[in-house]
Amino acid sequence: MSLNELVITKPDDWHVHLRDGDVLATVLPHTAAQFGRAIVMPNLKPPVTTAAQALAYRDRILAALPAGSDFQPLMTAYLTDEIAPEEIRHGHETGAWVAAKLYPAGATTNSQHGVTDIAKIRPVLAMMERIGMPLLLHGEVTDHSVDIFDREKVFIDQILIRLLQDFPELKVVMEHITTAEAAAFVQAHAPQLAATITPHHLMINRTDIFTGGIRPHFYCLPIAKREEHRLALRRVATSGEACFFLGTDTAPHAAHTKEAACGCAGIFNAPTAMQCYAQVFEEEGALDQLEAFASLNGPRFYSLPVNNSKLTLRKAPQQLPAEIPLGSDRLVVFAAEQPLRWSIG
Repeated sequence: MSLNELVITKPDDWHVHLRDGDVLATVLPHTAAQFGRAIVMPNLKPPVTTAAQALAYRDRILAALPAGSDFQPLMTAYLTDEIAPEEIRHGHETGAWVAAKLYPAGATTNSQHGVTDIAKIRPVLAMMERIGMPLLLHGEVTDHSVDIFDREKVFIDQILIRLLQDFPELKVVMEHITTAEAAAFVQAHAPQLAATITPHHLMINRTDIFTGGIRPHFYCLPIAKREEHRLALRRVATSGEACFFLGTDTAPHAAHTKEAACGCAGIFNAPTAMQCYAQVFEEEGALDQLEAFASLNGPRFYSLPVNNSKLTLRKAPQQLPAEIPLGSDRLVVFAAEQPLRWSIG
């Protein structure tokens, strides 16, 4: 490994939104070009709440892959107040899904069918604990009396502490963490608890959303926080600690739905993800820790083998298209407005 070239085990994306239909066909090649596997979010319309739906969605993903791709989608269950423990068990034991996603109802895109009260799914959580199925959390409360910048911390205090106590053998991922408090909490509760970190939360803070006016393509949930939190995330992401691993939370939305009076939350970073991570790790003097974060820690937590293939990153400026056509609309690509310092291949 030289300072100008990195050859690492093929990374995985442990949090991705591929959508469906034409959007799936448009965005999937970008994720498949960088990652060997990906945890696919189930917040479709309607959500993926049965094993049969998960298998059908996986078939649509596989059918949309570019020829010759060996990318593997890892499917997830969308937890609702009504989902049955036996459906969770059946789906996990038959390989339909590898984890279950808990969206607090109303927390983010297509989360209106999510869980309204953790107490309502205690039998499901007990089943997941028994069969060794990880729980993936969107870790924010949805109480509108709680400031949007505090909702992650309040979720930890009001919900996550007790959840870990009540289900001590349940493996939990707090996805797309955004605060120093979340990072410290994960460190204190590993290895039961792990966290994914996105490229955008490593690169932007809340001020960037309003620089020169409102920047709708920097709006995501959980929302970017103060600079002190961004720096804390960079420290733990580059630390090599096994409880932190890569999850892009790439979330494509047509530009007109972002550039609207009530714009959608989500950042589309699939074409630039590994280039952004490499840039961050280089800036932190931690390129030697990138492989652990991107390629090793996630499989270890999920008890899966690492990928056999490799990914090469080169220190060479790369100007990627800032927009990708989507029918009569477009997708705006994160961090592609200027040349990135690293390229793939």
